[in-house]
Amino acid sequence: MNISNIIGRKEEIRRLEKCYESKQAQLVVVYGRRRVGKTYLVTELFKNRFALRLTGAYNQRRSIQLEYFVEELRAAGMEVGEIPDTWKGAFALLRRFISSRNPEEKQVVFIDEIPWFDTLKSDFLSSFEYFWNSWGSKQSNLLLIVCGSATAWMTEKFADNPGGLFNRHNTRIYLRPFTLSETEEYLKSRGIEWSRYDITECYMAMGGIPFYLGQIDEELSYLANMDNLFFRDRGGLWDEFSHLYRTLFRNSDAYLKVVEALSTKKMGLTRKEIVDVAKIPNNGDLTKLLQNLIDSDFVCAYHYFGKKRKNIVYQLCDCYTLFYYRFVRDHYGRDEHFWTNTLDNPARRAWAGNAFELVCKAHVQQIKRKIGILGVLSEESIWYSEADDTGSGAQIDLVIDRRDRVINLCEMKFSINDFSIDADYDMALRRKLQTFRERTGTRKALHITMVSTYGVRKNAHSGIVQSQVVLDDLFQPYEF
Repeated sequence: MNISNIIGRKEEIRRLEKCYESKQAQLVVVYGRRRVGKTYLVTELFKNRFALRLTGAYNQRRSIQLEYFVEELRAAGMEVGEIPDTWKGAFALLRRFISSRNPEEKQVVFIDEIPWFDTLKSDFLSSFEYFWNSWGSKQSNLLLIVCGSATAWMTEKFADNPGGLFNRHNTRIYLRPFTLSETEEYLKSRGIEWSRYDITECYMAMGGIPFYLGQIDEELSYLANMDNLFFRDRGGLWDEFSHLYRTLFRNSDAYLKVVEALSTKKMGLTRKEIVDVAKIPNNGDLTKLLQNLIDSDFVCAYHYFGKKRKNIVYQLCDCYTLFYYRFVRDHYGRDEHFWTNTLDNPARRAWAGNAFELVCKAHVQQIKRKIGILGVLSEESIWYSEADDTGSGAQIDLVIDRRDRVINLCEMKFSINDFSIDADYDMALRRKLQTFRERTGTRKALHITMVSTYGVRKNAHSGIVQSQVVLDDLFQPYEF
């Protein structure tokens, strides 16, 4: 097992190794957003154990894909005459190749970026289905791993396929971005020693995507790296956004309209609001689009506390996309030291508050662990109430509704020092508690939980906070 170079991914490694040790044929689906490390995980784990590796080519016609397919078979030692002109013929070659190898040894075949093989009218998917269902699934020594960044395609064709591949995969692995803990571990593995404050702010811009983190120059500071990657002319990530959605989604323009609309509203938008802001039809295509964005971790769907599913609010939860719309799109190339020069910029402080909330919501397990409720069933939601005639309204970005009849109302503050609650903020929190109880009608105990960088400074008003979570708590490893 080659795991010395793999950061995190313990559960994924365990599941993949279990498939390798299986005495039955295994079809494993590995998917997740672009740049999250799917290929790296599989290739590092099975290094020197592959029988064959195949990779789809983006936006290439079938004849070119078939040429690449045959080239890999030849490189693996198979004598191939003419290149087949159909995928049925290509999979017949793959069957011959596997059959020619030692039946007593595990044959690991890795098909990477499999959605890119499925070009228009190529019959790739039907040929793959036939290959697996008629022969591959009966080969006890075969481990077939398919991988793709186009999460919508992977979900539709494998997870929700109503045809020949329905429920045919043995294991489905969705690879998520690094947590804060894994991000820190990765940076340290490269000799990068940053404060947890800087790591968190970096995470708020890059979202724990290994490829983005891999662009960091270990000889530069955090601020210099941000300028170098995002704001210098043709920096390391200067054109990433233009490729990101285009390679993940067909009809990417519609997806971009939705995420751009969501980037304008911190609390998110309802479906009707998305239709109005993005100027797109309210139909089944929008339903599928939103689900694809959720499945790809670009958008999170939250319900309002105490309300039914129809009141779902969609919130942009991809840190990189939010950072791009707030800063990169309009400032790229204009000031090569933009990030260093805007430390006290109000827009940056507003972004930091929003982005930190996204980071906290991605680390709810760590929050629950710190306040001692990791083993308690809970449901997370948001809550918002318009101001009434008295002028009282309230907004809560994370509500943890617990089965033990306690509700944690989470306040999240990203600041460079410990956070001080003054008389005005103390009164605002008390009004928020009162408004929440009156308008939801809940009889559960309400606890204020403060999630901040360095904690709440003890003073005459800090007693309103029942529990605290600090940055170090968010850096705790994820528990399976």
